[in-house]
Formats: sequence, C-alpha cells, structure tokens
Amino acid sequence: MKKSDKKRLGALAVELFEKEYTGAVCSLDYKPGDAFQLLIATRLSAQCTDARVNIVTPGLFERFPHPESMAKAEVREVEDYIKTCGLYKTKAADLVGIGKMLVEDFGGVVPDTIEELTKLPGVGRKTANLVVGDIYGKPAVVTDTHFIRLCNRLGFVKTTDPLKVEKEMREILPLDKSNGFCHRAVLHGRAVCTARKAYCENCCLADICEKHIAKK
Repeated sequence: MKKSDKKRLGALAVELFEKEYTGAVCSLDYKPGDAFQLLIATRLSAQCTDARVNIVTPGLFERFPHPESMAKAEVREVEDYIKTCGLYKTKAADLVGIGKMLVEDFGGVVPDTIEELTKLPGVGRKTANLVVGDIYGKPAVVTDTHFIRLCNRLGFVKTTDPLKVEKEMREILPLDKSNGFCHRAVLHGRAVCTARKAYCENCCLADICEKHIAKK
C-alpha cells in the first residue's frame, strides 16, 4: 500500500472510529488531569488488566497521593498495596524510584515529553505516550497490543515492533486525532478485532481492512 493511500485510509479509519466509539477515553481510573496518578496506574498495568489496576489504585493513591509521598515510601509498604497486580516487587521498586526521580530531577512535576518520561524507572514509550497525550494534549501513539494487532490487520504496518509501529503510525494518522484513535483501538480490539478472532461482520473498519478484503 502506498504511503499516500495509508494516510487517506488512516484519516478514514479515524472518522469511522469516532462515529462508532463516541466517548473513548483511557480505561484506567485516575483523578482528571493528574499526571502522577496516570503515570503510576499505567506502570502498574503492565502484564495486568486495567480492571485489576483500578481496584488497587484508590488505596495506593490515598496513601501516596503525590511524588513527594511516593519518594519517601518504603518499597515493602508499596508492595502490600499492589501485590495483586503481578510483578509487584519490580513495580513497587519502580514506583518509589519514580517518586524520587520526579522530586530530585523534575521538581515534583511529571515531565511533558517522551524523552524525559522514559528516563523514569520502568517507564517505556507506551506509558510516556499515554501521559503526553492524555494529560498534556500532545500528539501521541500508544502502541499497546490491541493497537499493534489492529494496525497490522488493516495493512498500515507489517511489524509487531512497538517502536516501529509508533513511528510508522505517526506518519499515517492525523496527529491531532492519533491519541483518540489509540483509545478506540483498545475498545475495538477487546470487543471486535480480538486476538483469537476478528469479528469482521461487526467491524466498522471492515471495508478498509486489508485482511478482511483479502478473505473475499
């Protein structure tokens, strides 16, 4: 598929998604506009469901509501709050490390660039893109498993490498719409274009999907 065709279909996919999923937002619970809470919740969501994270974070945020309190936390106490999230020992160490670095290097403020966010312990580009897009309103491409699967099936990319997918999709999606598209891709990947099966008969993108068209 030519790059110009991908850009045209990317814009159309955004439009179709907006009609199908009118109010798509991040499925992690956090105080609106609170970059610290979203950052922490997203770190916890690695290899864990958002539903489980949403059960854990209210107590965690009540005890450690900001970077300063997390920076002073004992790792073992943080572990007690997040034990059901999986890989909790590594995550607890990362959370305390994030708090300390935010306080020591960023004046207690969550940075607004991917380059600075990825300096924080355990924070990769997926997490950084989510914070940059949802909190700071900058163009973002969150390459979670649903997004990667969907972009491959549509024919936009031919790779599962998250960084390559991010870079290629930044060239395809309208950047002012990319963050919303990523959230809608998660909803679509869970309900319609699942890992086990693509329910093309229920898909609003079927007419522009390379994989579906190839079946005809």
